[in-house]
Amino acid sequence: MAILQLENGTTYTQLSNIVRELVPLNIQINRWPIVDDPKLKAILAQEVLSDAEKEYVLTALNIYFQQLLQTAGYQSCDLIVLHPGVPNLDALLSKFDRCHTHADPEVRYIIAGEGVFGFVRPDGSQVELTVEPEDYISVPSGTEHWFYLRASCQIKAVRYFTTTEGWVPEYTDTEIRLRPASVVSY
Repeated sequence: MAILQLENGTTYTQLSNIVRELVPLNIQINRWPIVDDPKLKAILAQEVLSDAEKEYVLTALNIYFQQLLQTAGYQSCDLIVLHPGVPNLDALLSKFDRCHTHADPEVRYIIAGEGVFGFVRPDGSQVELTVEPEDYISVPSGTEHWFYLRASCQIKAVRYFTTTEGWVPEYTDTEIRLRPASVVSY
C-alpha cells in the first residue's frame, strides 16, 4: 500500500487521497493485484532470480503489459531485481537519487520490496511516495523526481517502456528537502 508524505508532515495512506494529491503532477497510481500463483509467490520471495525465473514472473503478470500495450502503446517491459548483493548497487542507484526528469514516462509495477519516489510539485513543494508490492505508478515525462530504496535495499519491479532511449535521467539543480535521516539512500 502506497504512502504519501507531504513536506508539511501530512501523511496519506488511502489511495483516493494519494491520487488527489498527485493530480497536479498527472502521476497515475493504482493497485494491481499480484496473481494468486504459488510458484510466482515463491519466486518473488527469493532475493536473486535467474533469467528463467524473471521470464516466469513477466509471463505470469503479462495481463498488465497487454493492457498497457492496448491502451497506451507500451512496447516492452522487463523485470528489475535490486538487492544488497547486486554488484555496484550504490553506483546504479546514485543515478536516480538526485532530482531529474526523463524524456519518456517512468512506469513501474512494484511486485516485491519497496522504494521511494520523490516529486517536486508545481508550487515547488515536495512530496515522497513510498511504493510497495501491488503499487502501479506512472510518472509522466518531464516530471521532476528522484528515487531511492528503503533500508532493506530490495525491490522487484516490472518496468514498462514506450522506448528505452528516453529513459535516461536529465538532472536538475533542485535540492531535495524531504529525505528522512532514517532512510538509507544508495
